[in-house]
Amino acid sequence: IRNTSVVVALLLSALSTQAQELVSIEYKGQRSRAQLTLMFGALVQNGVELWKVTYTTPDVFNQLDTASGLWVLPVREVPTAYPSLVYQHGTVDGPTDVPSNLRGGYELALVFGGLGYATLAPDFLGAGEARGFHPYVHAASEASAAVDMLRAVRAHAPSMDVDLTDQLFVTGYSQGGHASMALHRSLELELADEFTVTAAAHLSGPYSISGVMREVMVAEVPYFSLAYLPNTFLSYNYVYGIYEDVEQVFKPAYTADIRAFRDGELGLFQLNDNLIAALIAEHGAPIARYMLQDSIVAILEQPELDHPLHDALRDNDTYEWAPQQPTRIFYCRADDQVSYRNSIVADSVMQALGAVNLQTADVNTNADHGGCVSPAVIQTAVFFAQYAVWPAVSTREAVAELPITVFPNPVRGYLSVHGIQEKSHIELYNLLGQRVLAATVEADAQGITLPTLSAGSYTLFVRNTSGQAVRKVVVE
Repeated sequence: IRNTSVVVALLLSALSTQAQELVSIEYKGQRSRAQLTLMFGALVQNGVELWKVTYTTPDVFNQLDTASGLWVLPVREVPTAYPSLVYQHGTVDGPTDVPSNLRGGYELALVFGGLGYATLAPDFLGAGEARGFHPYVHAASEASAAVDMLRAVRAHAPSMDVDLTDQLFVTGYSQGGHASMALHRSLELELADEFTVTAAAHLSGPYSISGVMREVMVAEVPYFSLAYLPNTFLSYNYVYGIYEDVEQVFKPAYTADIRAFRDGELGLFQLNDNLIAALIAEHGAPIARYMLQDSIVAILEQPELDHPLHDALRDNDTYEWAPQQPTRIFYCRADDQVSYRNSIVADSVMQALGAVNLQTADVNTNADHGGCVSPAVIQTAVFFAQYAVWPAVSTREAVAELPITVFPNPVRGYLSVHGIQEKSHIELYNLLGQRVLAATVEADAQGITLPTLSAGSYTLFVRNTSGQAVRKVVVE
């Protein structure tokens, strides 16, 4: 542990809604490299320490609040400066189901920490230590909470003997994909003088709230993630104050459970189960629009209508801008919760607006929302590895890029790998993130014999004590 005290407490003074301050840092444990490798595989580079961070940030009404999140710090034998990475988590069951409590999808923060990134996982407003109702898929607060956590840990890192580089990576999955795109937009368009995004990857997120997700909610087809609808309504009503009561939006048969969730008496996942059961009992299928008052359905079916509900939905779309830093949008076409069309719409608009180095990819056509996590995260790790550097603190020299060349490319059978000057470890991964080859080669090795592989794109990693290289390989 870097500090002898388990809790680093900081007294605050002269608070204002414009001031962001660190409140406390609490040690939450550690995971060894061996433990992380057992959990997540051979790509893990180091163990980690876990710290709960509390910090001040404005709430959605611009009143100062105390928010929280998890900070995952890599631990390496050689003193190293670490790039920062913000991981925005997916939808959780309730306000205590968050990364700082070592819940709420914090495992993916461990993955990125294990890869060598000083990883921040904000709990979001209305969750963890923050007060009020969680403003679900509310783009502005998803971004602001992350920005202020980033400011807090960067300011305090030197006192913990943590050396951070200027590199910053941004990613998130599901709701976290929406949140990471919102954060990325804020960093590039509003905070470019303070932060520079090195690269970003947004994963299976509902970027098109007013378009794709609105259409999903009024479609005459079964949908088994029904609780997303009332969660989104309660969030936007909390922020924008559109309606006075849930019965103005939802039919009476469903409002008791929705109120219980709003009041913290029912978790989101139980709400979802209850809504599915009620809709099947009444209508024979869990069709989201049947929960809504007919007047609300009529409004939602007219996206061109001038109405506060449409204003709120449009205010939380996250894709109408052009990223200038390397960006990837990863999705799975068979996603049953967040339609892949969110990614297609985001890509088309961003490209039309002049995005630079933006690519969008279906990482597993047959995977549902849960099955998409692993390939999307591994492709993100591969993508980020092309840009990340880990300088040794003593020299501030980056890990060297090995002068590796591979050919032929496309290849079949035997891949020539030139430039290997010492014993090296070679790994090859397919687009699903599955390792299909692992080998150790000696100095002056001329190449490797490939196993029988399906045609397509693969990623080659070469590592040794002098540096690393990442190369794309196409198999015919």
